[in-house]
Amino acid sequence: MNQRRIWIVGDDTGIAARLSEPASALGYVVEKKVERTVRIDPEAMPALIVLSVFTLGMAGLNLLVTTKRLSRPLPVVIVAAQHQTRVVVEALKLGAADAVVAPVDPKHLLATITSLLRREQQTANPSLKPKISHRAELDTQAFNSQSPKMAQVWNIAKMVAQTDVPVLILGESGVGKEVVARFIHRHSRRVGQPLVKVNCAALPRDLLESELFGYERGAFTGAVGEKPGKFELANQGSIVLDEIGEMPRDLQAKLLHVLEDGEFCRLGGKRSLKVDVRILALTNRKLEEAVPRGQFRDDLYFRLNVVTLSIPPLRERKEDIPFLCDYFAKKHRDALGSAIDELPSGLMDKFMRYDWPGNVRQLENAIKRHLILPEQDMELIDMSSAVEARESLEVSAAASGPVFAVSDGAKPAAHLPAENDFICLKSVIAKLTEETERQMVLHVLGQTNWNRRLAAQRLNICYKGLLNKLKSWQIEARRNAAA
Repeated sequence: MNQRRIWIVGDDTGIAARLSEPASALGYVVEKKVERTVRIDPEAMPALIVLSVFTLGMAGLNLLVTTKRLSRPLPVVIVAAQHQTRVVVEALKLGAADAVVAPVDPKHLLATITSLLRREQQTANPSLKPKISHRAELDTQAFNSQSPKMAQVWNIAKMVAQTDVPVLILGESGVGKEVVARFIHRHSRRVGQPLVKVNCAALPRDLLESELFGYERGAFTGAVGEKPGKFELANQGSIVLDEIGEMPRDLQAKLLHVLEDGEFCRLGGKRSLKVDVRILALTNRKLEEAVPRGQFRDDLYFRLNVVTLSIPPLRERKEDIPFLCDYFAKKHRDALGSAIDELPSGLMDKFMRYDWPGNVRQLENAIKRHLILPEQDMELIDMSSAVEARESLEVSAAASGPVFAVSDGAKPAAHLPAENDFICLKSVIAKLTEETERQMVLHVLGQTNWNRRLAAQRLNICYKGLLNKLKSWQIEARRNAAA
C-alpha cells in the first residue's frame, strides 16, 4: 500500500485540481480516476480513496463494497451534495470512513484525510497513539455503548452530522436527547460556531417568540431597546429546540418559514433578517400522533422529519448501566470530593433490576448520591417509591383476578359489597387506576417542589394535561386554601 497516494474517484467538481497543490505540500500524490469502474490491485493500493457521488449516486457505492473485501483496510471518504443525505447514510452503513458535504473546502478535506491516515497508522502501531487528558477520555467514552440500539444511534448521528439537514431527536425525558444533539454539533462543520439551546416548554407563548426571534425597540411595553433572538445568536451554528412538541401552533408557522427560507422578522420589526442555522429538534412526545389531533403542524413535522433519531429508554438498554455508572463516577468523583472507585456489587445488582423511569438522568443523580453518602442504606427512596407505585398500578389493572381482597380465605373484608349490591367491575378498576395515578402525580410534584412544568416532563405528559388533572382532582384549590 502506498501511504502517500490518494485516489479521487468520480470527480465531477474539480476536487482533484483544487486538492493537488495543498496535498503535494504535505507529501501526498493525488491521482484522478475518470473511469466509472475502478479496479483495485491489492499489490498497488492507494492510502485512501475520495469517492464523489454527485453524479454516481448509489451506483458509486459499489466501490465501497469492493474495499470491504480487501485483506487490508482502505479508508474511503464520501463527497456528496447536501440533498444526498440518503446516499451518505447508506455509504457510512457500508463502512465509509467519513463524509464531506459540498461545497468542498480543500483544507477541510485534506485535514480529514490526514486525520484518517494518522488513525490508520496508530491502529497498526499502538505506540504512536497520542496521550489524551483524563477529561477528554471521559468525553470520548460517553459516546460508547454496549447496546446495539444505542450504538446504531451514535453511528447514524455521526453520519448525519456532516450534512446540514434538520434532525428530529425523540425519546423519553432523561434519555440523553440533548447529549446526542451536542454530539451532532461537535461532529459537524459548524463545530466552531455557536450552539444555542431553547426550551419551548419552559416559556410562555409571547416570551418564547421574543426569545427565538428577538424584538425591536417599542415592540411592546417594556421593550426599551432592541434585542437579538436566539436564531440570530446561533447564526452559522446550530440551535437546539428542546420540547418542540409544546410550541404553540402560530409559532410553528413562523419556525417553518425560517426552515424554508432562512428568514424572519423580529417582533415589531419591518425588515427580514437572513440566518444560516441548523435545527436540532428534541421532544418526548409522539409527533406523528399529535399531527392528526391538530396539536402539531403536519408541514412542519414533515420538514423536521428528514432524519429521525429515536433514543431508547434505559430499561431497554440495561447492558449500558455498568458502563454509565463507571462514567458518571469518574465524571463527578473529584468535584464531589469522593474517594470511591467503583460501586458495590449489591448496589449494581439493584441498578440492573430497576427500570429507571427517569432514565439516564435519574441514574446520574443516583451515582452522585452514592458518591456523597456512600455509607447510607443502598435503598434509594425514589426507586422504592416508583416501584411501589408501579406495582400498585399493575394490581389495579389486573382485571383477570379478583379486585376485592378476601381475608383468611373465609370472611370477606369489610369493604366488600353486600350480597345484593350491584357491582360495576369496570368502574372499580377505573377508580383504583385514577387513585394510583393521583398518588404518582402528587409524589412527583413533591419531588419537584411543585414545579409543574418539570413534573410534567418527568411524568412524560404535556403541561396542559397535568394542569387539567390537577383541576379535575381539585388539588390546586385545596393547596391554595391550605396556604
